[in-house]
Amino acid sequence: MSLKDNLRVMVVDDMSTSRGILTQSLDEMGIKNYMVENNGQSAFQKITKTPVHLVLSDYNMPGMDGLGLLQAVRGHQVTQRVGFILVTGKPTPEIIEVGKKLGLNNIIRKPFTVATMKQAIEQVVGRL
Repeated sequence: MSLKDNLRVMVVDDMSTSRGILTQSLDEMGIKNYMVENNGQSAFQKITKTPVHLVLSDYNMPGMDGLGLLQAVRGHQVTQRVGFILVTGKPTPEIIEVGKKLGLNNIIRKPFTVATMKQAIEQVVGRL
């Protein structure tokens, strides 16, 4: 089995359209084993019970934003080594700096293509 057959991904975005674009891109890459959540808190609760290899999280969400989710993921023993990619339309220097301090693995800038998303994922988990 290849990496993309085994890779478990959590997609987190409060906008259903954005979740759809992310999951459609994963489908086009051949990654079928993913879960989706519409907020950081429920995503975190789910991945502590059902661990994943990679989180693709929107930055701007109500309640727990993408960096808050990253901080929670890194602070929990079960999830601390999970790959984490932040998806945002405005990756400001502040967001990037805080993300790096928290252990962010990569950033995908919106709008993105399947090719740029695949490249960002491969930089974190290896060749798909």
